[in-house]
Amino acid sequence: MIHRRLALGGLVALAVAPTLAFAQPATITGAGASFPNPVYQRWGEGAKAAGLQLNYQSVGSGAGVNQIRNRTVDFGASDAPLSQQQLTEGNLMQFPTVMGAVVPIVNIPGVADGQLRLTGELLADIYLGKVTKWNDPRIVEMNSGVTLPNLAIAPVYRADSSGTSFVFTSYLAAVSSEWKDKVGAGTSVRWGTGAGARGNEGVAGTVRNTRGGIGYVENAYASQNKLAAAQLRNKAGKFVHPSMESFQAAASSANWSVPGFAASIIDQGGDASWPIVSPTFILLPTNPTDADRTRAVMRFFDWAYTNGGAAARELEYIPLPEAVQTAVRAAWAGVQVNGQPAWPAR
Repeated sequence: MIHRRLALGGLVALAVAPTLAFAQPATITGAGASFPNPVYQRWGEGAKAAGLQLNYQSVGSGAGVNQIRNRTVDFGASDAPLSQQQLTEGNLMQFPTVMGAVVPIVNIPGVADGQLRLTGELLADIYLGKVTKWNDPRIVEMNSGVTLPNLAIAPVYRADSSGTSFVFTSYLAAVSSEWKDKVGAGTSVRWGTGAGARGNEGVAGTVRNTRGGIGYVENAYASQNKLAAAQLRNKAGKFVHPSMESFQAAASSANWSVPGFAASIIDQGGDASWPIVSPTFILLPTNPTDADRTRAVMRFFDWAYTNGGAAARELEYIPLPEAVQTAVRAAWAGVQVNGQPAWPAR
């Protein structure tokens, strides 16, 4: 994986289409997933030139869902898609913004970024508490030439309700029948071992500060914190590095025709595919009470679709295909504000 300098506060200027200049500045508030937080913050800086001010709080997918259900924010963000029944009950619509990858990160003395090889089955057994030392024979066998110390493995997981956990545990359930039967997939699960941390930020920081640590984060957090990410064996039996090429290889097979755009990109086939790739989603009311704010949210993500692709790729996220962006805009047009379509924004 190529490390990139990411500064969530100091940001790169983004191109702004001249047609997106608005007379009245608009502030929108959102909360939820930490998985896309780096790219949302980058987009927020760029969209200021289009008269849009973003206030986004990275509080975890579960909190984001609760806040939009309670209408305390203009939009919620979640990596775990809601079911059609949940959307209907909450008077919500759901659409994707970008795709990203979850990577396993480790802190093993003498082991560099991309040097360690793991399988999904081994990851599951580590988090089940069945593999407890870095020099376990199963790990040593698949890491010929890598010196692995007699050091306790210290798993780190998300303590909060987390879409990143949903993506990670969905992968473990797909590759390990024992994990599927004993733990399953969810935003919050009963972990077999380890210590909890809040947010992708918390997991990255805890692993960085823990000898023998292992955790799972969205790829941007591994790059930002210069943490060692492991290779994973994919469905085709190939060990692959986390990279834009392997993320895009997996993303290319996404099926977006499902309700709520809830495409699954977990454990896709193909020699080059990274096995843990997922979209991340926005939740927006279908019965908005504030027409200006609802339209401003749509304007913001329309701006991001049109102008934010380069920033997403720089942070090693995968932009949505243009056809999916077009389908999302069509879904926005189905939202009524005071008897009129919310999109196109006026």
